[in-house]
Amino acid sequence: MPLILACFGCGLLFGAGLLISGMTQPEKVIGFLDIFGAWDATLAFVMAGAIAVTSAGFALARRRGAPVLTAQSLWPTRSDIDAPLVGGAVSFGIGWGLIGLCPGPALVNLAGLSLPVIVFVVAMAVGMIGQDALRRRASAAPTNESTTAIRTDG
Repeated sequence: MPLILACFGCGLLFGAGLLISGMTQPEKVIGFLDIFGAWDATLAFVMAGAIAVTSAGFALARRRGAPVLTAQSLWPTRSDIDAPLVGGAVSFGIGWGLIGLCPGPALVNLAGLSLPVIVFVVAMAVGMIGQDALRRRASAAPTNESTTAIRTDG
């Protein structure tokens, strides 16, 4: 139960931060991305502040031996840049630029029951489910070596 409460508190704090910073306003995000037009630089300050707070939090967490509410820390183990990472980053950036929302702010905006936001979240969920299905299918597919093996036992 303490872990669930901590997760809820973190989500609530994150959502409040998105609201306060204006990240839930697609116009503000698109204004930030419009560097050759009416550029709104406030989002850069939001990002810089978030990076500073997150960096400090990660530094403290790394110095601490074990986490408080779980058995072990789950730090990322991969650092390579592969095609799925680049493809995901590109599709995220395109969606963010076209719509002005990314997953976190879109979920916060669901509270307003706006039809465009609902359509965005449903499309995002369908894309996530489709990506997961493709990944599972690719990992379950036999390799060329196993399908082209020649029987030699007669």
